[in-house]
Amino acid sequence: MKILLSRTDRIGDLILSTPAIATVRASFPDAHITMITSPYNHVVMERNDDVDELVDLPRGIKPAAFGARFRGYDLAVALAPRNVDLQLVGATRAPIRAGYTYQRRWLARLSARLYVNRMIVSVADPDLCERNPQLTVPHEVDQLLALVAVAGARETVRDLRLDLRDEDRAGVEHLPAAPIVLHLGQRWFSTGSTLESTVALAEMLRSLGVPLVLSCPAECDAYAHVFESGGFTVVRRLPFFQWAALFERACCVVTIDTGATHVASATRRPTLVAFEHRYFRLNSQEWAPYRVPTVLVRKPERAEETALVQFRNEIVLGVKALIDA
Repeated sequence: MKILLSRTDRIGDLILSTPAIATVRASFPDAHITMITSPYNHVVMERNDDVDELVDLPRGIKPAAFGARFRGYDLAVALAPRNVDLQLVGATRAPIRAGYTYQRRWLARLSARLYVNRMIVSVADPDLCERNPQLTVPHEVDQLLALVAVAGARETVRDLRLDLRDEDRAGVEHLPAAPIVLHLGQRWFSTGSTLESTVALAEMLRSLGVPLVLSCPAECDAYAHVFESGGFTVVRRLPFFQWAALFERACCVVTIDTGATHVASATRRPTLVAFEHRYFRLNSQEWAPYRVPTVLVRKPERAEETALVQFRNEIVLGVKALIDA
């Protein structure tokens, strides 16, 4: 049996797909499983032996043309609700082609049927969540497990997977043991939060008496010197698996809503996430930390001082609760 899986979007979403991928492997142990990723998110799967073959979708090639290379496969699953992945799967012409889309994306629901013959429709819609506080949205992991079940998988695996090695851990062993890790990201510095407020938050976290390490990706290099000049321990541009090893080393990870949330979950660390004010109800359900101790806070709607003070206090109280648990 030959199976094709596709997910070509973000790193965090691919991490959330690892239980579904493991479920397919457990359900079809003798199958040859090919996984299509992108050059960007490839790193998540490069050590994962739940797949036999890892292939990047080349830049500039049409998904349908690339997917046609996999004709003769028995089963194909688009793990992302994106046209690119649906086209890849559709082009295989596999007897079973599965994918998912969202309830109120009417055109996407119609076009998806051109590519897949088994489909689930997600209720994850920001407007519906805001209008109906009683609406419960399944976590993305659970939606993906439902998707592969529709495709025929029966042996469910629920653990997120990242394959860390001793050399990854050695790359961060010079850093303090069991620190609070504050992961910087652009959303700390815009829309309901500011650089000044984030510096003040770091000061408050440092005062808790636990070592504090700031993780700084390339996108935040412009801000790193501000924290470094304040005497904070800042690590810049860590390779992916060393970054995950830093999280694994933490007593608690503090982040805005980004892929760091799911790296922290995969390393089994207590995690506090500051979600955007807009669409908080949806995002805090569908993309919350998975199966780890968690505190969720909502960013202010606007960067007003009173709201920022309350925001920082909520984060510090949440971190204390996670550390003391």
